Parts: sequence; structure tokens; C-alpha cells
Amino acid sequence: MNIELLIENYGLPAIFLGTAFEGETAAFLGGVIAHRELLTYWAASMAASAGSFAGDQMWFFAGRYAAQWNFVRRVMETPALARVTRLLEKYPTGFIFAFRFLVGLRTISPIVIGTTHISTQRFLVLNLLAALVWGQLFTALGYAFGHGIHQIFGRLPLHHHLLIALGAAALIAGAALVLRKRKFGQVPVKGPSP
Repeated sequence: MNIELLIENYGLPAIFLGTAFEGETAAFLGGVIAHRELLTYWAASMAASAGSFAGDQMWFFAGRYAAQWNFVRRVMETPALARVTRLLEKYPTGFIFAFRFLVGLRTISPIVIGTTHISTQRFLVLNLLAALVWGQLFTALGYAFGHGIHQIFGRLPLHHHLLIALGAAALIAGAALVLRKRKFGQVPVKGPSP
């Protein structure tokens, strides 16, 4: 069975599962695959949105109903907890809508939100709206990247196209993590008071 046939048969479930557990790379690759016309853009973007929504709902329910699980307790002990809590307290609606766009906060945020007084219905509605925007955005970025690769290199074999897309996604994710660590990882050192 060749890769095109695999994608045509299992691409949508793979995008769904990938976005539920990993995120941006799966949605981005969905866009690249849609550009290659192995899946329609709308099917790929809706699978990305649905996976993102389902994954974040799962983490929210883990925070709400399974706070005793080892995984949930470990997540709640990470250094990002203070930042998530601070942003959530200051901008509850905006943060719920935006957390999936913030590098390094995607998994911990819905867990933390699940431990708060925020209602399940409110989270569900905001999560759905944010997932729709997020899925369209990252799938569109992958689609545009696929178009750019096609313009620069011509029609490459699919596996080359996907390897280039994976490399680009890894570089972007790495750069985002480095920027995040530089911005939030350094604690200013105060000198002695005069």
C-alpha cells in the first residue's frame, strides 16, 4: 500500500488524533496534504478542529474529575502552573480562548481550568470556538506552505514534500520554544538596594 492510499484512507483519523495529542504539527501537515489534494482542505481543517476540541475537553475533564491521577498531579506541579493561573485569573475568557496558541501551555491550561470554578458549559463553548479558529489557521498555514514548496521546487514526491514540511514545523516549534524560554525563563536578578 503506498503513502497516498494510506493518507486517503486514514488521513482524517490521523489528523484528528494528532491534533488531540500533539497539536500544531498534525494540523500543519493536514494542510500540506490538502494542498496535494489527497484530502479536501475543509475535511482536513475540520478534523484538526475536532481533534483539538476533543483533546482539550479531555484535559479539562481530567482536571475537573481526575485531579488525583499521577499525570494530572505532575502537570499541576510544573513551573508553568503559576503563569497559567495568573493569566486565567486576569483574563478568564480571553485565556480560555487563546491558551492553545501559547507555546508550552496547551496541555496544562485545560487541566488547570478544569480545577477552577469555571463552568463546564462556558469552557465547552469557548473551547469549541477557539478550536474552530485554531484548526482553520494551522491547516491554512500548512496549505500555504505546501503551495510555496510547490512554487519553489515543483511537484515533489509526496514523501519529500512531507519531510520538508515536518522539518519546517520542527524548526518553527523549536524557535518558538527558544523565544518562550528567553522571554519567560529568565528571572531578572535584583542587585542590592543602594
